Amino acid sequence: MGDVSFTEDELAETLRKILGGDHPGVRLGPGDDAALVDPSRHLTVLTVDMLVEGVDFERATATPRDVGYKAIAVNVSDVAAMGGSPRFALSAAGFPETTETGWIIELFAGMREAADEYAMAVVGGDLSRADRVVLSVTVTGEVPDGGAVMRTGARPGDRIVVTGALGAAAGGLRLLRAPAQSVAHVIGTPWARELVAAQSRPAARLGEGRTLARHGARAMIDVSDGLTLDLARLCRAGGVGAAITLGVVPVADTVRLLGEVMPVEPLALALEGGEDFELLAALPPDAVEGATKDLHERFGTPLTDIGEFREGSGLVAVGSAGSERPLEPKGWDHFGS
Repeated sequence: MGDVSFTEDELAETLRKILGGDHPGVRLGPGDDAALVDPSRHLTVLTVDMLVEGVDFERATATPRDVGYKAIAVNVSDVAAMGGSPRFALSAAGFPETTETGWIIELFAGMREAADEYAMAVVGGDLSRADRVVLSVTVTGEVPDGGAVMRTGARPGDRIVVTGALGAAAGGLRLLRAPAQSVAHVIGTPWARELVAAQSRPAARLGEGRTLARHGARAMIDVSDGLTLDLARLCRAGGVGAAITLGVVPVADTVRLLGEVMPVEPLALALEGGEDFELLAALPPDAVEGATKDLHERFGTPLTDIGEFREGSGLVAVGSAGSERPLEPKGWDHFGS
């Protein structure tokens, strides 16, 4: 694949060494027909995500190590949204013939880096040729029986809470896609680097997800496609509506700085940008204070109460004077125009 010094078997052996190593629960890792792992005493969580060149990333603006890291992190975020813990991952990757071997090795090094970060193991996978880079990762995790938080549980009166701040990943994407000459004066600043890191190296809120589950979260989802779009999914799943107060939506400070140098609306990026991978949850009103304190003390992560679930359907935006208007769910759609 671009570098003829490696055969497929030699490349697979190199990747096995990158991904290998002792890990609790792994009896047989990469290198055989299949992996062997110890079963968990809890419920098994399964999730899969795909990164496609030209759709989810561009090689011109994303390093291979970042792509590999992100492929693991976005799956771990799905496990976090159910209050679970990740254990193992499998990958399947396709590469154009011209792809350099070094690029592929760096990709898998990024996957190993993320797996180490989340105390899990990549136990196997497959390689093939494709017309563009395609990376699919499946993660298995665990959650105590009866402890999984699904999308379906929101009730009227529950508070809508979200971890962290929003809009940074979308702001980072805007920076990466902007003409170099238009952002040359800011691209090296600390806040601009933070924006790019939010896009290229998302953090899965793993401990936060388990903590919210312990505080009685009735429904939860990670904000992968945009706050309003993912909130609408919680509403549909639970058969409820929602009202959010726009003035309290936690917009990342770095996005506000971006708005001073580029024609972007910070609140719009926070509501619709996507890829923040923060957790959006339904909490009983009497659980919000305790959960907020716990997340701050344990992880330094803010938790913001942005509204309430209501009877009915659809989203409503609440203004500063208490006025209400319909809010259209918007965000990233892989099949949208």
